[in-house]
Amino acid sequence: MSALEPRVPQRTAAEPVTAPAAAPSEGGVLGAAYRTLSIGIISVVFLIAFEATAVGTAMPVAARELEGIGLYAFAFSAYFTTSLFGMVLAGQWADRQGPLRPLTVGIGAFAAGLVCSGTAGVMWVFVLGRAVQGFGGGLVIVALYVVVSRAYEERLRPAIMAAFAAGWVVPSIVGPLASGTVTEHLGWRWVFLGIPALVVVPVMVALPAIRRSASGPVDPDAPAEAFDRRRIRLALAISVGAGLLQYAAQDLRWLSLLPGVVGAALLVPAALGLLPRGTYRARRGLPSVVLLRGVAAGSFIAAESFVPLMLVTQRGLSPTLAGFSLALGGVTWALGSWIQSKGRVEPYRGRLMVLGMLMVAAAIAGAPAVLIESVPVWTLALAWGVGCLGMGLVIGSTSVLLMQLSAPEEAGANSAALQISDALANVVLLAGGGAAFAALGGGAVGAAHAFDGGGGASHPGAFVVVFLPMACVALVGAWVATRLHGEPED
Repeated sequence: MSALEPRVPQRTAAEPVTAPAAAPSEGGVLGAAYRTLSIGIISVVFLIAFEATAVGTAMPVAARELEGIGLYAFAFSAYFTTSLFGMVLAGQWADRQGPLRPLTVGIGAFAAGLVCSGTAGVMWVFVLGRAVQGFGGGLVIVALYVVVSRAYEERLRPAIMAAFAAGWVVPSIVGPLASGTVTEHLGWRWVFLGIPALVVVPVMVALPAIRRSASGPVDPDAPAEAFDRRRIRLALAISVGAGLLQYAAQDLRWLSLLPGVVGAALLVPAALGLLPRGTYRARRGLPSVVLLRGVAAGSFIAAESFVPLMLVTQRGLSPTLAGFSLALGGVTWALGSWIQSKGRVEPYRGRLMVLGMLMVAAAIAGAPAVLIESVPVWTLALAWGVGCLGMGLVIGSTSVLLMQLSAPEEAGANSAALQISDALANVVLLAGGGAAFAALGGGAVGAAHAFDGGGGASHPGAFVVVFLPMACVALVGAWVATRLHGEPED
């Protein structure tokens, strides 16, 4: 194995490796042995979910007040790019010293970034805060996966992943409404400054429980390993490359070709070095699990980012109603994650994941039907609910399979690879979809959201060239889902 190849095991689903866990018990994730830990880490997930849904609602108002509409997209891309670096760092940190420290630092950085953005007087400070927040978010998400890998028995891992998904249900429904109300009556700054106050409870509950059940290295007697500096450099390269690609996609001028080429030159070799060998060709086993996570998340999130804009500009809905059209998805996503957590579906997990990706592809392909005036708007909400059900089946299952295929000392690196695939696919497909949308007269599009100052409608064809290619990507994911098991090829 060369120095550029990540320390990721090439295992099959027939050879699961389990991490040290808490003493076996007959209870579930809320049984006596796990109750405090489960409540603590689910609270952290709830906080992240509430931030994601609330901040997006307040962001257009913040950008307008700070006279920074031109930098609006970078408020999103800054979060994504720094989170990529945080994921790699968290993977190494957790493998060497346990997940407690990266989780603690991550929550602190997450809160500090929110305060920085909430007190910003100019847009570039606001963007800086989002970058700090993204770094913290990257640390937190990987550390949480390592906690699950180490602290929970294998039979309970599907259930705790389903609980993570359930933690998004209430925020997805309440977040936009609460954020809109606070923004209207108190000002957008209180959306950012209020969330850090909520950090106190998850920290007080989660960290002591993690210290008892999942802190420290896997083998305390083994000599401490130094951080892999080459992987850190690759992480920096992938973050900078992703940022340059997003900038090039949002500025459709000939001069943008240069940062686009430089971004690709940095990103491609770095991604190949950080992901499991054979990921790009869907090698059976762990590489296909990691690839499927990116294909599923990237295609779905890239398409979903354009749904509210399509409803506002083409069907005349208010931003609040457009956002609520996706609320059903939070419920069905949690339902799909709950279904995959049931022990009796384990023999059929592969088939469920193929079905899930077909549901995602159908939902994305059917979304542009709402561009036809005679098609009721509520049909899109139903279609998106079906797509979210499929996502719940797939995303929860990829997390479970990753833990089955990871040795305890490699849980951090592999969890980082899974999250990198997720975030990187979001960046690349959002950039590609945004460029196609803008090229066909769609107007200004952000990396994850669009801001329409109440202006006119975008060209309907611009939406079609976003949704249909993403549906094709999701169909590729259905094929990848057939390659999750079996012996890996040479």
